[in-house]
Amino acid sequence: MNYLTFQPSPRLAHYVRTFWVYEGEASEETPYIYRSFANGSTELVFHYRSPFDQITPNGRVEPSIPAGLHAQRRTFTRWVVKRDWSIFGCYLYPYAIPRLFGFPANDLTNLLTDLRSLLGVEGGLLEEQIMTARDNTDRISILSAFLERRLDCDKRALPPIFRSVNRVIDSRGLIDVGSLSDELALSHRQFERKFKEFSGFTPKLYSRLARFEAALGEYGSGKSLTDIAYECGYYDQSHFISDFREFSGYNPKIYFSGKAEGSDYLEA
Repeated sequence: MNYLTFQPSPRLAHYVRTFWVYEGEASEETPYIYRSFANGSTELVFHYRSPFDQITPNGRVEPSIPAGLHAQRRTFTRWVVKRDWSIFGCYLYPYAIPRLFGFPANDLTNLLTDLRSLLGVEGGLLEEQIMTARDNTDRISILSAFLERRLDCDKRALPPIFRSVNRVIDSRGLIDVGSLSDELALSHRQFERKFKEFSGFTPKLYSRLARFEAALGEYGSGKSLTDIAYECGYYDQSHFISDFREFSGYNPKIYFSGKAEGSDYLEA
C-alpha cells in the first residue's frame, strides 16, 4: 500500500488542497474494499490502473467510471477492486467548482460525474492525457496546467464568500457562522444561499463536516476519544458518535482502532 501527497503551486493553492497518489495490490481471492467518507472537499479522481466498482447500500457491485469529479458529499460510499490498482487525484476546495468549472457547487453535491459529461471534449482530452502519462510527476504537471488554464478564463476577483468558507475550514468548524454573515452585511438567508452556492452545503452542515474531518485527522495522535471529541467542538460523546456514524458508517472506536475497511493509507 502506498499513499503520497504533493503540494500545489502557489497559484493553485487557493483552489487545490493537495495532489495525491494511492496504489496497492488486490486479487479475486483478496479484493480491496475502500470506504470514502463524507467530505467537504471535492476530488478529481483518475483510476489509471484498475478502476474500482461501487458497492451499493444493498450490497450489489456496480461498475463505476475510471475518471471524474467526486463532489463534496455528506454520505459515505464503499468501493471494491480485485486487481492491483493505482489512483491519481487532487483535493479541491468546494468553491473550485464554480470558479474552475462554471457550476454552482450545490449542483454537484453528492455526485460523481465523469469528465466528458462535465467538460465535453476538453474533459475527455484531460482524462486521456492523465491516463497515458509517463508517471505521476507528469500527471501533476498536466493537471496543474489544465487548472491554471481554467483560471485564465476567469479574471474576476475572489468573491468575499470565499473567505467565509475558508474560515470555517481553518477554524475546523468552530466559528460562529452568524458572525460571518454579519461581516459580509448579509441577511442570514442571503448568506446561507451564497455559502451553499460556493461550498455545496449550508454553513451549519459544512461546519459539522469540518469538525468531522478534524476528528479524522486525529488518527494516530494517541488521544482518547473523549479528548478528541472535546477538542473538535463536540458537546458530548453522543453528538460525536452520532456525527461519526452518519458521515463514516462507523463508531469512532472502530476507526481509531485501525480496523476500518480501506484505512490502510493511514499507516502508509
